[in-house]
Amino acid sequence: MLMFVRQKKNKSGVISVQVIDKSSGKYKVIKTLGSSSSISRVEMLVKEGEHWIKSQLGQTEIDLSGTQDAFDKFISNIQQVTVAGTELLLGKLFDEIGFAKIKDDLFRKLVLSRLCFPVSKVRTIDYLKKYHGVEIDEDRIYRYLDKLYNKQKDLVQQISYQHTLRILNNQMSIVFYDVTTLYFEIDDQDDLRKTGFSKEGRHQNPQIVLGLLVSVGGYPLAYEIFEGNKFEGHTMLPVINAFKKKHNLDKMIVIADSGLLSSNNISDLQREGYEFILGARIKN
Repeated sequence: MLMFVRQKKNKSGVISVQVIDKSSGKYKVIKTLGSSSSISRVEMLVKEGEHWIKSQLGQTEIDLSGTQDAFDKFISNIQQVTVAGTELLLGKLFDEIGFAKIKDDLFRKLVLSRLCFPVSKVRTIDYLKKYHGVEIDEDRIYRYLDKLYNKQKDLVQQISYQHTLRILNNQMSIVFYDVTTLYFEIDDQDDLRKTGFSKEGRHQNPQIVLGLLVSVGGYPLAYEIFEGNKFEGHTMLPVINAFKKKHNLDKMIVIADSGLLSSNNISDLQREGYEFILGARIKN
């Protein structure tokens, strides 16, 4: 039943208080509680009607008095806020892909943090401490990143490759290649970080060139880092050749934009037996 209390003012100025049922779409008077010209009396009749409706519907009221004090006391006793969804959801995906084979717990923390809160290393430290109760020294992160690149890079790429194969039903014939640049807030160059053409417009800053190879659907397969002054067109063949040799692939179709598929690169691709799809402007 769908009922409510109605106040109906008569021509004489007296207000009648009634319980109305509109379950059928039409208003039907179920109970007349009384009438009065006194505001206080009308309010009392309205409350009486509301209680009558609750009794008919079997509803009970919950006493919420004093809940604010209990809530304030509860909040004041909280010592640490922990985000659990990161580990429950992304952690499960992390394991299903196979990255749990990398036994460094810091690798897991950095990956999940990067997905949820992509900021600097210093702010990542604050994030892990505030929301996960984990204290990590900044130097430890830098030392681990060296280890990740020097000793675990091949394993990371192999795990990603095997996961992609499972998703694509062992069909690995089409790859997409592209590059980007990453600059550093420093003045001096070194053997890797050099000034060059910056896709971010930071030509005055030393940078590196990052080449990424992905599959159909955008699943990462391989990556490589090059000197910041290296021409992007010269990065494609080394990455593709190394990937093909590592996984003993017979045939590959390479897709890239026109900046990477220069005439020299096309000649090299054809000479080494690759097929390719060239992205270019229609007018050209």
